[in-house]
Amino acid sequence: MASVVKHYPFYIAGVKQTYPNVHPGIPKYASAVVVDNLVFVSGMTAQDPSTGACLTDTMKEQMTVCLTKMKAALEEVGSSMENIVKTLILMKDIKDYQVMRATELEFYQKHAPRLVDEPPASTILQAASLARPEFLVEFEAIAVVERK
Repeated sequence: MASVVKHYPFYIAGVKQTYPNVHPGIPKYASAVVVDNLVFVSGMTAQDPSTGACLTDTMKEQMTVCLTKMKAALEEVGSSMENIVKTLILMKDIKDYQVMRATELEFYQKHAPRLVDEPPASTILQAASLARPEFLVEFEAIAVVERK
């Protein structure tokens, strides 16, 4: 039997954030794709969906924006933060690692307590550059719709 692939556009405050609704020159906003029970969500950054500008210039705040967007994307497809099984975090400067991890842990404690004791597999990369020069972090994840 063939897998069913369903694409979910990304919404913030009820506004669709996927191409072609993004202004020219602004990187495409992430969307979720569901294949059977797997959810792929990518490209969460601290970008303001209405202006394209970066919302903040600190790692802690950018990571919080990324995680908040991830939470919204997962909920849109009927999943949750607690269902994340793999993350990829791209960082502009590895010196921000401790702040990034502390922010992630704080977010998980509030929104995904299961991940505090059972963290997802994770890959951290220092990228030569991200989609915009002002971005410090980009967060993507693989999750399941529901844990069996």
